[in-house]
Amino acid sequence: MREDWIEVELGEVCDIISGKNQKLVLDANGRYPIYGSGGVFGFANEYLCEPGTTVIGRKGTINSPIFVNERLWNVDTAFGISPKQINNSKYNYYFCLGFNFKKLDKSTTIPSLAKSDLLKIEFPLAPLPIQRAIVRKIENLFASLDKGIADLKTAQEQLKVYRQAVLKKAFEGEFTKEWREKQTNLQTVKELNETIDLSREKFYNQQIIEWEQAVLNWGKNGKKDKKPSKPSKLIIPEKPNAEHDNRKWDIPAHWIWTQVGTVCFVTKLAGFEYTDYVKYDDKGDLTVLKAENAGVNGFKKTEFSKIKSETVQMLKRSFLFGGELLVVFVGAGTGNVAVVPKDRKYFLGPNIGMARPYFEINSRFLEFQLQSSVGKHMMMATVKAVAQPSLSMATIRQTPIAFPSVVEQNQIVREIESRLSVCDKVEQSISEALAKAEALRQSILKKAFEGKLLSDIEIAKCKQEADYEPASKLLERIKKEKHHGK
Repeated sequence: MREDWIEVELGEVCDIISGKNQKLVLDANGRYPIYGSGGVFGFANEYLCEPGTTVIGRKGTINSPIFVNERLWNVDTAFGISPKQINNSKYNYYFCLGFNFKKLDKSTTIPSLAKSDLLKIEFPLAPLPIQRAIVRKIENLFASLDKGIADLKTAQEQLKVYRQAVLKKAFEGEFTKEWREKQTNLQTVKELNETIDLSREKFYNQQIIEWEQAVLNWGKNGKKDKKPSKPSKLIIPEKPNAEHDNRKWDIPAHWIWTQVGTVCFVTKLAGFEYTDYVKYDDKGDLTVLKAENAGVNGFKKTEFSKIKSETVQMLKRSFLFGGELLVVFVGAGTGNVAVVPKDRKYFLGPNIGMARPYFEINSRFLEFQLQSSVGKHMMMATVKAVAQPSLSMATIRQTPIAFPSVVEQNQIVREIESRLSVCDKVEQSISEALAKAEALRQSILKKAFEGKLLSDIEIAKCKQEADYEPASKLLERIKKEKHHGK
């Protein structure tokens, strides 16, 4: 299928143009866009590359080619791959789009590419009419694919809107309105507050009992190790501020406004604890949870890091047994929450906080509330509009939550799950379809440059075009023209 094609080095058919620092030419009124691996971020009055250039990152992002059909300036962290006359510019771009530049990365820290490696890439040079036909077919197939992807993403956004509508109604008490009317023994506001107070006291008293027993055992063992420390009094969160109060919504008469730190013990792994004690070990028996495990819609399984439990025995508060609420407190996922599964014992890793209920609470109720737009808006009330948002343990504790009795919490969770179960299945199907679409895109590109995309009829038509000639002759002619031009 690759009759009249030849394999050449990329440097034979393209100029690889190294970028230069944009500070030399940056001008708000410039005519030419300044490109990096992420796109345009300025303008210049000078240019380095001609139209039809493919821009790829030299350092950092190295696998996201951009086609530019105008003169441009590329920065020092990006290369411009500019085709010669024997190479259709879009053919060149689609080759780059299907090529895995990451395999050329030899760095151990920040991904990077060397010009010498780019020049040596094996490039399938086809006759010009074949190149044009391949480009047309790729773009026709991609147009259909992109339409399907756009429809899937629209459906995905609609599901997000539906999900938030369900959660908002749930925490306004709408789903349990009729249920409440049928109940005869719901806790009053006073009883709910008393339950919280008594449960906090019971939790602390149990800690004291366990500490006293630990001290007795310490004495029996000859007081060899450090004496167990007496548990601190439970932290009382700071009262909600004015912004918290502004963000509260109307709740049913039997509910109360309380705070995350009133009903949960909130903590994180201290920096020195992570540095001194947490040593990752593939043979470890304890799975570490990190910020990546708390997604927008709850818990996410990943390639977990592991540690040996004996190395962190002194960090008892960071052991997780299931039912705790994870809270991302720094970075892009700040505010994401997830309930820890009960399938195994876990350990609280870096950049993520933990809220462990002091008493019987439906953790999914807390998770759903803080995932809802109103709940997350409440938790983020103290976060400043900065590039790197963050929450402190104090601001997590301070977060107000709408709180009914546990029996109603359970009922609300059932109502939410019954509505979102189908939604979750559809969302999973969409995610799988999007992954398949991307795989199909790569399959199209692979076939194109293996010479398997065009049919025999399409190839025959290409051979009828006036400028059809084998790629070897095309390359030879261009080399002669270049030689005579010297």
